Amino acid sequence: MIKGRPVATPTLHWRIGERVYWHGSVASRMLKSTKQRALVCLTATIIDGWVLARSAFNHSANYRSVMCFGSPESIEDPAEKSRLLEVFTERLFPGRWAKLRPVNRKELGATTILSLPLEAASAKVRTGPPDDPARDRDWPVWAGVLPLEQRNGRPVADAGLAAGLEGPPRLRRRPGPKG
Repeated sequence: MIKGRPVATPTLHWRIGERVYWHGSVASRMLKSTKQRALVCLTATIIDGWVLARSAFNHSANYRSVMCFGSPESIEDPAEKSRLLEVFTERLFPGRWAKLRPVNRKELGATTILSLPLEAASAKVRTGPPDDPARDRDWPVWAGVLPLEQRNGRPVADAGLAAGLEGPPRLRRRPGPKG
């Protein structure tokens, strides 16, 4: 990273009510600068499909995206950090938090959690077929939407895993956009 330049860093995030949260290492330069009440733009995009048109100019993607703007707040209380990490884990893997080794003080100290109120946000969605002009409709090439799916694959056990432990359940696929 070049000092003083804006950066975009992938993070894992979750929403509770009218706030969005994200976390990372206390060593992260991006999170350190953000903790100092810098203005941020938090973004997320899901690609739902490739839109193949009859010309490269009209190719596109079906997607859902959001940008949230504001000044995040740092969560410092260890009990609140632990609660927020539990919410994050349970949304992804229901019932798993209670089975895990408890988070310790050192791990909580090494984790930054930021919270952003959802006061200013912008969403953009694109759905549907290619938008070919009438003059291209007879061009002899396939056009349409190639849907993309994100799904869980088969679990791959860690090499050091004790025999007989039950693997994670197959998670439900989250619904995509209608259309």
